[in-house]
Formats: sequence, C-alpha cells, structure tokens
Amino acid sequence: MSFTLCLRKTFPTLVRRSGLAAVGKPWLFSETPLVRNVSTFASLNTFTEEEELLREAVARFAQNKILPKVRKMDEEEKLDKEIIDGMFEQGFMGIETESEYGGAHSSFVAAILVVEELAKVDPSISVMCDVQNTLVNTLFRKYASDHLKKKYLPQLASNTVGAFCLSEVGSGSDAFALKTMARKNTGSSDYLLNGSKMWITNSGEAEIFLVFATIDPSMGRKGITCFVVEKEWGVQVAKKESKLGIRASSTCSLNFDNIKVPEENVIGKVGQGYKYAIEILNEGRIGIAAQMIGLAQGAFDHALNYAFQRKQFGTLVAEFQGMQYQYAQISTEIEAARLLTYNAARLKQEGRDFVKEAAMAKLYSSQVAELTASKAIEWMGGVGFTRDYPVEKFYRDAKIGAIYEGTSNIQLQTIAKSLKPKYKK
Repeated sequence: MSFTLCLRKTFPTLVRRSGLAAVGKPWLFSETPLVRNVSTFASLNTFTEEEELLREAVARFAQNKILPKVRKMDEEEKLDKEIIDGMFEQGFMGIETESEYGGAHSSFVAAILVVEELAKVDPSISVMCDVQNTLVNTLFRKYASDHLKKKYLPQLASNTVGAFCLSEVGSGSDAFALKTMARKNTGSSDYLLNGSKMWITNSGEAEIFLVFATIDPSMGRKGITCFVVEKEWGVQVAKKESKLGIRASSTCSLNFDNIKVPEENVIGKVGQGYKYAIEILNEGRIGIAAQMIGLAQGAFDHALNYAFQRKQFGTLVAEFQGMQYQYAQISTEIEAARLLTYNAARLKQEGRDFVKEAAMAKLYSSQVAELTASKAIEWMGGVGFTRDYPVEKFYRDAKIGAIYEGTSNIQLQTIAKSLKPKYKK
C-alpha cells in the first residue's frame, strides 16, 4: 500500500479522535488550504513584526550613521563615541534585557538579526553589540542576583559598555587554566582580585567587567567564579592590540592589583563560573556566526554591485558565465550559513539543545566569510585591493571568525563530541 493511500485510509480516524472532524470533511488531501495551514511550519526566514521592524531600524542606522565613519574608525583603530551613544539610544545594547531594567525585552533571534545587520556595514561595531548582548547581558539576566540585576542591567541597557573577561596569556582555548586569583580579604567578606587578562573585547570602552577568577587553584575548574568588577575600583586597561582586522574594536590586556570586590558581586554561585562561561559562550558562538554572515553579505553586495556596473570587452563583468557560476555558488554558501545560524538561534530560543548547531554555524559561517571576502576582492580586480572600496576591510575582518569565542578546531571538536553518543555503542 502506498504512503498516500495509507494516510487516506487511516487519517479520518485520527481526525475524529483529535476533534478536528468539526471542520466538516477530511481535509488533508482536500483542495482547501484550511488544515494544510494548521500543520505548516514557518520558514527560518520568517520573523515577527517586531523583529522585522528592528532589523529595518538597524539597517537604516548602519547606513546613515555608521557607514560614513567606518574608514576613519578603522584607520584610527577606535570606535566613534557618537556611534556608541547612538547604539544605546536606539536600544541595540539591551535587546533581550527586560523592560523593567530599561531594555527592549525582545528575542534572542532579534539580537542575532541586529548583529548580522551591523556586520554588513562594520564588523567592529557588530562585535561590540554582540558581546554586550549575547555574553554580558545574558550572564547578568540568567545568573545574577536581583540586586546585581537592578544595579547593573539598567546601566548596560542605557549608557555603559560591558566586557567578558575570561582569556589569559596561558588560557586561550584551554580557558579554564586561568591564573587570576580571588582570595577572601582577611577579616572581611570581600575578595581581593589579582591577575591579568588578555584579548578582552570592548575593554577600551567598558566600565563594567565580568571577570572569571579562581578562589583556589587546587579546586581546578570547580574553583572558578565570576565577579562583577567596576573599572573605577582600579581595573588597569593595559596594552591595546594592533590587529589585522576589526581594528576599531578594542582588544586590550587588563591588570588587577588587589582590587577589592564585594562578596555580593559574585555572579551566581561560587565555583560555578566555569559552567556559566561554557553555557554563555555556546550562545555567543551564534552571535559570531551572525557577524560572519553579515560580513559575507556586505562583501558580496559591494562586489556584485560593482560587477553589474563594470564592463570589459563590451560586457558587464557580472554577465560572463564564469563569473555567474562563481557568485551563484557564493550566494548559495552564504544562504546555507545563514540558515545554520538562524536554526541554532531558534533552537536556543525554544530552550532546546543547540550546542552542536551553534558550533556548526560558527565554523561554517567563518569559512564562508573568508571565502566570500576573498572572492569579492578578485571580482573587483585592482580596485578591490585598494582602500577606496570596503571589500579589503571585510577580508581583513573575516579572519577573526575562525579564532575568537572558540577556534575552528574547538568547534570541530565540539561537533565530533556531539556526534559520538549516536554512533559509539
């Protein structure tokens, strides 16, 4: 018996049992779309009205406010304060934060869309927004006490940049080999924080730092705890890295010298910092994937616009068959990366397991971003290699995607571990 015939015989019974028979006639194979629509799932590119409006607002802001300053920020290796202030004014720095704390109280998918749209114009601004939303704000929202939420989330949503401080000289991919110490101050409930951090995004602009430190090295990762530290308490922003790409985004070393941290500024529970970091970084990887697909789309758009204007041998460059094959393939790669990213974002938002999908999205999106930016330069020829056009910057910016918030090898390892239980008996 065919599958269709089987359904025709059994489905009326299922309909009666479910109560759907009230629609009047068996509907699965009817011409009316009535019940067909009941079981229709939205595509990954279907968003709420709020998400669509937010994406449009971000695109306008990026084109009108950020684009004119991208080159200057890149050359000066510094974010423009007016743009940062504008990001807060537009509500882009507290997307998921509850309205009671001054945030937009929107969705995780909305946050991903914002990161993507910003990256189409400037990945440096995009990563500042990404870290603020997917790492800093999320850690506060999920694990901080009510007191800490009331104290810090309104600042982070309105005017204050935050930083997520995990990496050190000897702890990159091996993040929990960190040496920064937090010891109880003699005769006090406060902690004394000592040590240093490296590669800290947003550290040049941040006033609030989420610092991961160990309370006892002998406890291993079970001693790692997360502390909220304010810059004015004595955080020393040290060497600022001079980087290949995302130059405007500040990446600095931090030093902590006997900084007194109140016991109440522990995020969550003592000794649970490693757990929080792993969980938050899994979410953050979706944000980096969004940054990379935005970057790829930005480079692609610039190159294709040029190719449909430039003529050689009397023909538009984009009309040569060899070119058509190339940009058709790249467009497909970008769309595949985007769908991986949106799928991971929706899984996270639905409260389902998303670790493998997040790793896949970050891995593939970073690969696509590099390939797209490289091809964009080639498609534009000599001018693509100059700073007169933005594609060379996209090319430089793309490389970081394979490195931060977990290298590509770490993503591959995560994917492999996720697959192992299914096949190893």
